[in-house]
Amino acid sequence: MLPLLCAAGCVTPQNKPESTQTTRYATQTPGQKQTPTGGKPRTMEKVVRSEEEWRQILTPEQYHILRERGTERAFTGKYWNHKEDGTYTCAGCDQVLFTSDTKFDSGCGWPSFWDAIDPEKIIKRDDFSHGMHRIEVLCSRCGGHLGHVFNDGPQPTGLRYCINSASLNFKKKAE
Repeated sequence: MLPLLCAAGCVTPQNKPESTQTTRYATQTPGQKQTPTGGKPRTMEKVVRSEEEWRQILTPEQYHILRERGTERAFTGKYWNHKEDGTYTCAGCDQVLFTSDTKFDSGCGWPSFWDAIDPEKIIKRDDFSHGMHRIEVLCSRCGGHLGHVFNDGPQPTGLRYCINSASLNFKKKAE
């Protein structure tokens, strides 16, 4: 039986309250070196909001999943069986996280992806809740809970990012 917990986490920039703070910080891939010609690590804007601001921006379901590490029921989310071409962004901060090219039907009832668009856009951390060990997946920009990643996915990565639909928005590929 496949583990059944997954979740989400973020907010759309057009609804960003005036008091939202953003912090710029440099990200650097492990082992990345400054080049003699002045190459620099990428800079990412971090979204910081109060819990009250998150409550105003997110739906109750999005808040529960993104901010309280909740999950939606299997086979109920709007993207679990979604097949259009495009990108999936964080529902909290609009950061691009996954593409339809890496989405697959895992049978678990949540949108599943075999890879993230960029490893720096995802934070992974140990989750020992519910009497088991899993790897939680968070948005690196806003810290929203997205779901979990498992090592039972297809090649080439062997990973299954099990993500809550409520933590995602979808942008259709331009034709």
